[in-house]
Amino acid sequence: MLKCNQQCCIIITSYPLSQIIFIILGDVMVPCLCCDQCELYFLLFQGVYSLLDHRLANLFIQSSGSTLFQKRTVKELLWGYKDPMLGSTLGVFYPYNDTIDGPYTVFTGKDDINKVATIERWAGEPSLSYWNDTYCNKINGTDGSSFHPFLNKKEPLYFFSSDICRSISAEYKGTVDLKGIDVYRYMLPPEALASPVENPDNQCYCTNPVLTRNCTTAGLLDLTACKGTPVFLSLPHFLYGSNDLHQGVIGLNPNFDEHSIALDVEPITGFTLRFAKRLQVNMLYGPSDNFVSYLLVGLVLFASCLIGSIVVCTKPSNSKLSLIVK
Repeated sequence: MLKCNQQCCIIITSYPLSQIIFIILGDVMVPCLCCDQCELYFLLFQGVYSLLDHRLANLFIQSSGSTLFQKRTVKELLWGYKDPMLGSTLGVFYPYNDTIDGPYTVFTGKDDINKVATIERWAGEPSLSYWNDTYCNKINGTDGSSFHPFLNKKEPLYFFSSDICRSISAEYKGTVDLKGIDVYRYMLPPEALASPVENPDNQCYCTNPVLTRNCTTAGLLDLTACKGTPVFLSLPHFLYGSNDLHQGVIGLNPNFDEHSIALDVEPITGFTLRFAKRLQVNMLYGPSDNFVSYLLVGLVLFASCLIGSIVVCTKPSNSKLSLIVK
């Protein structure tokens, strides 16, 4: 959890064609402004509740003079700062700097054009090992950057994302014009994050019956087994989430067009010309008799941050593609 002098919105341009938008959430979610320094919820605390003995953690934190909230610059928050208690570097993107995702082994489509770009192996493995079920561990579809040619509007698109440790699908929602090219817009359906009661296929993703009210809560994905910390992923503003997720949070305004995952795909070639990935990272906290920093009643999910990445094909590339498809 984080509080800012002003609500923060930091845009990082890592490549000319890609933007990463990182929105820091306070207790009240309002239109975001910009600030140079934020008062943030101590990153180390975000794994303490579920992973460490509370008495031991409380002793270390008090002896180091650490507090529940710390003032850090945007650069420190994103790319790392030296923690006074651990003496090591903490940061949202710090562990992933200079890293790669993969490698991916994909089909060329030589024997079956419908398998173009479909993933055969990721990181050398044909399936995942995070979930206690063959279905949930299946690597299904492409990486989202392209699909097979000659798309059918009635067929969903499947893609795998290592960020969310699973494969997921998107459904056709309409045809739009993107820089002069007609593209099919696909968006994440509510069924993708529905509770197992509504979508039995999601039963194997329910690993915390207590938090999910015996697997009846919609809109959450428990990544504890995948990330090694009590991280719960959702769409921004708990889009598609159950009503109990919205209780106690002021200013939530889920919007399908702004907060869902969307892909604009050219239907003849199968190339993705625009990909908008929007995710909300939530951490689990609860009451503790031995940890004075947690003065909470019952289990609580805190929204730590919103992460949105939008990749759009450049105008010159669009011009070349338009000559092919028209």
